[in-house]
Amino acid sequence: MMRMGLIAMSGLRTSNKELTRLGLTLPGFVERNKIIASLPSLGLLTLAGMTPRNIDVEYVEVEDIRKMDALPGDYDVVAISSFTAQIKDAYELADRFRKNGTLVVLGGLHVTAEPDEARAHADSIVIGEGEPVWPALVDDLKRQRLLTTYDSREKPFNLSDAPIPRYELLDIARYNRLTVQTQRGCPFNCEFCAASIRLNPLYRVKPVQKVIDEIRHIKELWPNPFIEFADDNTFVNKKHAKTLLRALSVEDLRWFTETDISVARDDELLAMMRDSGCAQVLIGFESASPSALVGLERASNWKAKQFDFYFSAVDKIQSYGISVNGCFVLGLDGSGIESFQEVRDFVRESGLHDVQITIQTPFPGTPLYDRLKRSGRLLKENAWELCTLFDVNFRPERMTVTELEENFLWLVEELYSERATMERRHKFYDHLRQVIKHKRSQRRNNYERKAS
Repeated sequence: MMRMGLIAMSGLRTSNKELTRLGLTLPGFVERNKIIASLPSLGLLTLAGMTPRNIDVEYVEVEDIRKMDALPGDYDVVAISSFTAQIKDAYELADRFRKNGTLVVLGGLHVTAEPDEARAHADSIVIGEGEPVWPALVDDLKRQRLLTTYDSREKPFNLSDAPIPRYELLDIARYNRLTVQTQRGCPFNCEFCAASIRLNPLYRVKPVQKVIDEIRHIKELWPNPFIEFADDNTFVNKKHAKTLLRALSVEDLRWFTETDISVARDDELLAMMRDSGCAQVLIGFESASPSALVGLERASNWKAKQFDFYFSAVDKIQSYGISVNGCFVLGLDGSGIESFQEVRDFVRESGLHDVQITIQTPFPGTPLYDRLKRSGRLLKENAWELCTLFDVNFRPERMTVTELEENFLWLVEELYSERATMERRHKFYDHLRQVIKHKRSQRRNNYERKAS
């Protein structure tokens, strides 16, 4: 029987030593980093679900390999998926496996962006989405005629054909949440985005029953799971979203996802999110200054047009008991050192329950990377280890590199200290209690008016 290892390049890192120190000490920073670092590779689990059961498949986190004296498993082939920040580690690991006589397949966002680079470290690479080419790749493995390249970019995957990911390959106890995908792609085109639109730009939704089947499979393994929907923008298609939420409402779940602030314009949607177990949504505000948002979303400048709605959107969403995790990107063109104070003030004044800050990062394959490279603003080419979202690898437009790094550290301490983290959460729950009290009062007044 053929043995296949699926190697997930897990874990978070940063080259900035001071930020690493802070990341180990500040409560708010530690909490979010632990969540991100412990997410399993949904892509590999999905490919496992497409792999014939006469192939012995094992899922391995790279953090476990680092603790071993030798490579794990007597595999015939390993498939490795990696984020850009860890791709050099992935290449080193791939070289070690190949030296031992194991076939190596590499895929993912970085491999799609830099296929020629990846080929030097693999027997075969997958460009684009894995699902459309995986059956042929596995069949070629069996027949010992593996091709050097499998390119799916002209074959967008129909999510109606999506298999149930093989969550049973995981040691469930080591994860604080499991991921499920309800759709793929995003109709927006943000310059810095290195998400699934870089694999294939076509926006697609997964049939709701498929999503429910995956969740029920998880519940067989983990009776009371916390689910993270691994979508770029879960509620951009409101019709599909409401159908999904109706189905989720009877599943007794708690869940988290990423979306945009348009959900705040739909009270019916917000009520359905609350009633189906939504704990938190992550929303990319990107900047607390309108000037930095101009041109960020390249299709219709949508992000910039939403700025005046930011405060009321946070208030509306959180009034339904759904906390908002606001994302901000520091170092955007059009923003200077004043942007750090602006983000701190926005977080405090808006009542955001949680916040995530990152540094603008030129990922390969993105329009941002291409623009900064053309203009000579990249500090180092191919410095993929700096693509952590916390390290600087470009010359900012309105500040120096040092100013960006030092002010980012200041903002991390301002936002993620124990005091700041607890203040945000107390403010959220105090506001929620006031909202509930007000709604009860309104209902009582309406009842009394009708009775009189």
